[in-house]
Amino acid sequence: MERPSVKSNDIATMIKRTKSIPATILPIITVEHNAEKPLHRQIYDAYRTAIVNGSLRAGQRVPSTRMLASELGLSRFPVFDAYAQLLAEGYLETRIGAGTVISQSLPDEQMMTSELRGPRAAKARPGPRPFSKRAANIGSLVNAPGRRGWGAFGVNQVAHEHFPFRIWNSLVMRHSRSLRARGLDYGDPLGSPNLREAIATYLRTARGVQCEAQQIMIVGGSQQGLEITARVLLDPGSPVWMEEPGCSFARNVFAVNDCVIVPVPVDYEGLNVAAGVKRCPKAQAALVMPSHQYPLGVIMSASRRMQLLDWAQKAGSWIIEVDYGSEFRYESEPIASLQGLDANARVIYVGTFSRVLFPSLRLGYIVIPTDLIEHFVSVRVAMDLGPSSFHQVVLADFINEGHFPRHLRRMRLLYGERRRVLMDCIRKEFGFGVDISGGKAGMHLSVTFKGIRDQDIARRACTQNLWLTPLSTSYLGQAPWQGFVLGFGSTSAEAIPAAVRKLRAMLAK
Repeated sequence: MERPSVKSNDIATMIKRTKSIPATILPIITVEHNAEKPLHRQIYDAYRTAIVNGSLRAGQRVPSTRMLASELGLSRFPVFDAYAQLLAEGYLETRIGAGTVISQSLPDEQMMTSELRGPRAAKARPGPRPFSKRAANIGSLVNAPGRRGWGAFGVNQVAHEHFPFRIWNSLVMRHSRSLRARGLDYGDPLGSPNLREAIATYLRTARGVQCEAQQIMIVGGSQQGLEITARVLLDPGSPVWMEEPGCSFARNVFAVNDCVIVPVPVDYEGLNVAAGVKRCPKAQAALVMPSHQYPLGVIMSASRRMQLLDWAQKAGSWIIEVDYGSEFRYESEPIASLQGLDANARVIYVGTFSRVLFPSLRLGYIVIPTDLIEHFVSVRVAMDLGPSSFHQVVLADFINEGHFPRHLRRMRLLYGERRRVLMDCIRKEFGFGVDISGGKAGMHLSVTFKGIRDQDIARRACTQNLWLTPLSTSYLGQAPWQGFVLGFGSTSAEAIPAAVRKLRAMLAK
């Protein structure tokens, strides 16, 4: 008897379909041995109900008869009978190389949906659905303009295509091959010792931070760093200075911790310390971005830095320094950190690799004063025990082997060119009708316009693949300026002119 021939493209199709089938997950099925209903009928009913109500989805693989019989403590015959009935009625189907899966089309879906879901829906009585005041303090980000897609002007988007994938993948493979059982256990709550040592060396050298490895805590990005810091330093009702305008993500951390946010104006020298003292002289903490403020991009002057440190010492307050975009500076050498000027250990320094490498890495760090390390560890363990360890060892090698500084140098040149093109295009298209700030460092510019409603325009711009962040959303109170925060990290120099022309056309309407 001849075997039927199978064409190569048929084999490829079967392999592709097999790879798309989800792995087998045992469903929740209970059987009662002493019930009047036969065992095979109990299994059949359980599957039929789960398929129709959506617990089991089309294409999902079901366990083999042997596996299910073993799980239920039965012989295989009741399972055989149940599967045979489900196959006959079209609830299951078999696929070559994939086994038995849930059918793509159900024979009586509409009837069963009414039968199974109707009574449950009719009995549902939702009643009150309370949630915390802290959650209510945070504005909705679900439909926030500029945060829903990838395209021109997206803030915090980086040039992924220029990341050294070959080097990174090589390091990942190296550690994947050398993974040992001990590496699967919980790690140090502070993070990998090798990575902490590498970060401490980098910060001392490139950012002027006073620190040792034991002061470094690895966190899941700067947002978690701020969350842990807020829980250690602040109580509900604690007043906190926040830059106005400022970063809404940072502001939300303190809002969700029930702090009293005191907006302090920012001018061309950075946070106005005198205004902060006038509004709330005994604030528990001040959050600042002195090296590249978001969204205006100004750099805090030396005199303001000394005023802020002096206020913190006299008031017994804390300064939380977020180092935002300082690695990319285009008109001079990077500015040293505020923490490096602090002689009284009043500054908690928070940094991240999201913008210098890639956001999904989710690795950042806190530099903690030595007398607070124990408190930070206690809060960290109460939150999530510690950071994931695998990518920490990969990143440590990436830094120690010199790939990190080389990558920074390449990206500084790339972003510098994109920044120059964006500023030239804005001046060409808008002339003197727009004010540009923040162009000396970082990965974004802030532009202001007269006579516009930035949030309305940002919502319409999404349809043109322009992802504008409204400047007005960075203000806690009434926004005195309308404009946009324009990121240039992910947009090539060649694509920027057309994007700016699109923006001009939208504003003209």
